[in-house]
Amino acid sequence: MRVLGIETSCDETGVAVYDGAVGLLAHALHSQVALHARYGGVVPELASRDHVRKLLPLVNKVLKDSAISPGQVDGVAYTAGPGLVGALLVGALTARSLAWAWNVPAIAVHHMEGHLLAPMLEAEPPDFPFIALLVSGGHTLLVEVGGVGRYRVLGDSIDDAVGEAFDKTAKLLGLPYPGGPALAELARQGDPARYRFPRPMTDRPGLDFSFSGLKTYALNTWRESTQGAQDRADIARAFEEAVVDTLMIKCRRALVETGIGRLVVAGGVGANQRLRERLSDLMRREGGRVFYPRPEFCTDNGAMIACAGYQRLQAGRTEGLAVRVFPRWSLEELEAV
Repeated sequence: MRVLGIETSCDETGVAVYDGAVGLLAHALHSQVALHARYGGVVPELASRDHVRKLLPLVNKVLKDSAISPGQVDGVAYTAGPGLVGALLVGALTARSLAWAWNVPAIAVHHMEGHLLAPMLEAEPPDFPFIALLVSGGHTLLVEVGGVGRYRVLGDSIDDAVGEAFDKTAKLLGLPYPGGPALAELARQGDPARYRFPRPMTDRPGLDFSFSGLKTYALNTWRESTQGAQDRADIARAFEEAVVDTLMIKCRRALVETGIGRLVVAGGVGANQRLRERLSDLMRREGGRVFYPRPEFCTDNGAMIACAGYQRLQAGRTEGLAVRVFPRWSLEELEAV
């Protein structure tokens, strides 16, 4: 079965073709970073309009790169949520129109399910069950994954998601948009011994996260400094170390509580090299194994949607004629396959 996947949940337009027998055939991605940079963040209306402009050309590109015709597509998968409602509607309506024109089934995919199944695109995918750490601009989740659609949320962020905290802290330090990668790069130049930031919610039981206070701590430290270049780098380093330590502590708790020895790390922040290094060290010490999608599949992309959609279409799941999107949508609401 060959599945066309479409991702338009926020500020990246992603399209891919996935073949259940041979894997990913082709994928293409258009980022809107340059479009939103002047505003310092995503403007939803501009995001939706840009998806309209870019989506069909990308569909044509991946079909050409895959060396297949529309008649050789067996299903269409699209992100139905969570995300920006206008952006989601662009992808959903386009996907449903293509499925109707090609007389093939369509399937709505949960954006975060796409992320947590992204390691299935790699040569050595994880076996079920595993623990998934999903870290992105909009979400910070720890999930026990028993199979496709069998998800139990163990921990969630009670305020800012980790990617959002990275971006906001970068902005208060005067770093360019998008802030998260810029802050991580600057942190390499920081002195790890100068500042130590708190590790929020690690001194109490539970697996939930909170990063808004850490962002405020960074702001106060910046205001009390001389605000020089080295101050900026040292604060960036302290902030990154605090975030990575917090994520590592909560991951270890989840692994111990569930007795599961496999960890998947996905989402945009999953590309952070410091986080990868520390979690790899943790899993070596614990005798387990950690799995990452390649960096290009950590950010939003069509490949993960095509792969997740394939799992559901292969199991016989399809959508009715009504086009529905879900700006808010819990993973635990999904049907198991």
